[in-house]
Amino acid sequence: MLHVRNLTYRIGGRTIIDDASVHVPKGHRCGLVGINGSGKTTLFRLITGELMPDDGIVQISGSARIGIVEQEAPSSEKSLLTLVLAADTDLHALQAEAASNPPPHRLAEIYERLKDMNAHSATSRAASILAGLGFDDSAQARPCCEFSGGWRMRVALACTLYSRPDLLLLDEPTNHLDLESSLWLESYLARFPGTLIVISHDRGLLNRSINKIVHLESGKLHTYQGGYDNFRKKTTELGIQRQSARNKQLKERARIQGFVDKFRAKATKARQAQSRIKLLEKMVPLVETIEAKSAPLHFPQPKTFLPPPLATLSNLSIGYGEHIVLRNLNLQVDPDDRIAILGANGLGKSTLIKLFAGKLSPIHGQLQHSSKLNIGYFSQHQTDELSDGSTPYEILTHHMPRVVEEKVRSHLGAFGFSGSKADNTVETLSGGEKSRLLFCLMSQSAPNLLLLDEPTNHLDITARETLVASLNDYTGAVILVSHDAHIVNLIADRLWLVSDGTCYPYDGTLDNYRESLAQAKSVSKQNNSSLPSNSVQPQKRKRKQRVEARKNKTELRLIAKSSENKISELSEIIRELEAKLSEPSTYNSHAKEVATISKKLDKARTLLSIEEKKWISAQEQLDP
Repeated sequence: MLHVRNLTYRIGGRTIIDDASVHVPKGHRCGLVGINGSGKTTLFRLITGELMPDDGIVQISGSARIGIVEQEAPSSEKSLLTLVLAADTDLHALQAEAASNPPPHRLAEIYERLKDMNAHSATSRAASILAGLGFDDSAQARPCCEFSGGWRMRVALACTLYSRPDLLLLDEPTNHLDLESSLWLESYLARFPGTLIVISHDRGLLNRSINKIVHLESGKLHTYQGGYDNFRKKTTELGIQRQSARNKQLKERARIQGFVDKFRAKATKARQAQSRIKLLEKMVPLVETIEAKSAPLHFPQPKTFLPPPLATLSNLSIGYGEHIVLRNLNLQVDPDDRIAILGANGLGKSTLIKLFAGKLSPIHGQLQHSSKLNIGYFSQHQTDELSDGSTPYEILTHHMPRVVEEKVRSHLGAFGFSGSKADNTVETLSGGEKSRLLFCLMSQSAPNLLLLDEPTNHLDITARETLVASLNDYTGAVILVSHDAHIVNLIADRLWLVSDGTCYPYDGTLDNYRESLAQAKSVSKQNNSSLPSNSVQPQKRKRKQRVEARKNKTELRLIAKSSENKISELSEIIRELEAKLSEPSTYNSHAKEVATISKKLDKARTLLSIEEKKWISAQEQLDP
């Protein structure tokens, strides 16, 4: 499917991809991994032709269609469902042509192609993808322009998935998703029938949805069978072997160099010394294995221990103005809690985090906490508050005005801003570095409770592992919202579920929750456990049946109308041909012309019979 041969690409004299080669066979699902800035997105742009290589070739088999999510969120007055249906341009064009009364032979070809493309299931397929990405029936009917940028990026992803590309390229597809949609996408990609290459820092997705890892390292591409965990195991083993071989070579070089130094000046040993010098010159030094490491992340421990509970919510309601988002909240946070909040986007997870952070006040009920409770709050939206032109040192000094420079720089160093890095301006920082700076700011007062709202969006896999290790070393309480199931599994020991306008403790594990999502769209609040529902709600099933019935009748009416037009056209053609054959002058011409008219007449009569059968069949189904 995809052949990359001896590919080289440079930016401003810096080699990003260096004589790299890889082959991705048809139907393979690959994860493209590498440290931030290694060139993964650049490789995608070379594959799509957006960039031209300095050397080498990128070859895609045949006329394969490439699917890639547009970087700009779509904005249209069309409904989400209509917008997604139009994304499969081939199917959309054929349906439009079928409705334009093409000639009978062309119509037959169109229907055959539509049948091969499973056109009858197009609407349900598009609706299913949108539902998986978090859009319910009412949302699918709303205009795209009514949604925020993050939700419209989900629509862009839905359009790409629905278009059924032969080669699907996804660059961090879970960044705009919640945990529920991420789990759905993970399952969808595991069944994707085409060829897939995905850039992702989601370890769960890379383990369960793909069967090959392509590693971009130092400009080279290396392939490993299996998921991400197998890749890490293999690269660790290779690293140990390479380092062992390098150590042996260093010892051998030292031994030979010692002989040369000792005997170079002696006439009797000069020849042997010269031969060993040549041996050293031929011995290509093995490069030291440098494991990709993330900059440090060290959250300071709370200065004081507070007795439980840290915070208690009693019959509390929260929202914006008079609009209540969550009600009847009865929750408790203890000093050693590790809580992950589950629930689809838009149901109130971030609202609950803001309540604990003091950004919102209760509408009803009580929030009680210790007067000495110190809270650290992280949200990706806070990056907008980082002033361009300021440096990490200047920003932290503003938050720690009476602290000596040595301690300020020490705290910055604990989050990867050591030495001159603390004096780089904010606009030069990567997304991951800005996240680190926010971690640094939120923890400067050694809080007892960390509130983390999607903390991993801009962190690569090694940085996420560093975050997990740091949070597990931290002795205070943590409340986490994250779309990364792997992170949730490693950090949380308690789960809260936001559902049906409230939030309550969820007694199952994350695996139980994953199973419940596969079985139903909601979880029973009465038993607070996974919902092993084997039945679909009757009203929903009936509504779906009504939608399918309307869709089928619409298609049948189109078929009947088209057949009526064809019958009329074919009847006119037959009348004209029969009239020609009834004229004596026709037989005065060449015999081949008579034969040609007779063949045309036979073909028209056959097509007329086909169209009449189609019309009768459609009418019988419309009026049983």
